[in-house]
Amino acid sequence: MTDLTEGGLPSPATAHADDSGLAAFYRGMTGAERRTMLACALGYALDGLDFTVYTLVLGTVIAIWHVGRGPAGLTVSATLVCSALGGWMAGWVSDHLGRVRAVQVTVLWFAVFSLLSAVSQNFTQLALSRALLGFGFGGEWTAGAALMSETIRPRYRGRAVGCVQSGWAVGWGSAVILQAIVYSLVPDRQAWRWLFALGFVPALYVLFVRRFIDEPPLAAQARSASMGSIWEIFRPDLLKTTVLAALLGTGAQGGYYAINTWLPVFLQSERHLTIVGSTGYLAFLVSGAFTGYLTGAWLADRIGRRPLFLIFSAGAIVMTLIYTRAPLTNGMLWILGFPLGFVVSGYFAGVGAFFAELFPTRVRGSAMGFAYNFGRGIGATFPALVGYISATMPLSRAIAIFATVAYSLMGIAAFLLPETRGSTLAS
Repeated sequence: MTDLTEGGLPSPATAHADDSGLAAFYRGMTGAERRTMLACALGYALDGLDFTVYTLVLGTVIAIWHVGRGPAGLTVSATLVCSALGGWMAGWVSDHLGRVRAVQVTVLWFAVFSLLSAVSQNFTQLALSRALLGFGFGGEWTAGAALMSETIRPRYRGRAVGCVQSGWAVGWGSAVILQAIVYSLVPDRQAWRWLFALGFVPALYVLFVRRFIDEPPLAAQARSASMGSIWEIFRPDLLKTTVLAALLGTGAQGGYYAINTWLPVFLQSERHLTIVGSTGYLAFLVSGAFTGYLTGAWLADRIGRRPLFLIFSAGAIVMTLIYTRAPLTNGMLWILGFPLGFVVSGYFAGVGAFFAELFPTRVRGSAMGFAYNFGRGIGATFPALVGYISATMPLSRAIAIFATVAYSLMGIAAFLLPETRGSTLAS
């Protein structure tokens, strides 16, 4: 039987005889589908680059403006809190005005505020610019994940959306490489400004999206009928799912940000590496994350969404404790960066498809935006709490405590949610 798209039309190509491989879905796509997937992956890469740059220059900002770790971490938290609000609002916008239009607005927003961060004259201005950047940063994931989930057929959705998620690792890795290059060429007091200025490049991406990406027919049909209220996700039949999805998002993002916000500072302060010297460690960590995203994408379709989250949450707890608390040499730490990056990032590959499959089309954008970004908002407190508590204990211990709490919460929420692999979004 020929596969059907979400809109009920025949797919552009029949499935390959062996469609269990990670890249099998790509062979059956039309040019338009491939452009949508690559555009979403690129958008998420730019999203990752703009956010990660701040964590990489955090040590420089602390030194130049004599800022404590608590306030420095609070800036990251403020960005994430604003991203939570922006993500929920972008979900509503994508439900009512379109997925593609929401992607355009959010990317342009965070590009502009990255440029404003580059010209900040004091820490207060920088903190404000980064916080406002969060509105676009949070919204891009919501619109892009809904766009992809409604474009790809059920049997391939986990792999396709997961591969798009791997764009974050590409952006993260690009930020690390740019940091090494810029800090090698420009004095520290100016280098951080150049990195923020490069964050304006994503504005050009908007032109590509406007020219080549089409709105999913499923979303367009839903808007032509009747759209749900932004509060409908709290009605009795959806409330339990909304709450558990939000808790899963909280654990997933709280653990990720607790680790990755402070890992560069941990390497510099407790492992006594220079900014450039830590680049190799971070590059290996990013390589593990990229591999984890692709593996998680394959596993999401192969074994299901829930098993993916359960396996990775347990692995993330174990690897975080080993990396931060075990008596390791720097050489051993470098090697363990790969599996650490693998388990603390790979589970994100299943989040977009899972959240899309949990909610009906008429409120999908709003629901995904709330669940993912509520998690980001609550998880946003973790970098600040790690920063403040590290004043009374080693930074490594503070990271380990909050990461363990977060990943435990993710595992519990995943256990209580239903399996959704193979769901048809049109139903």
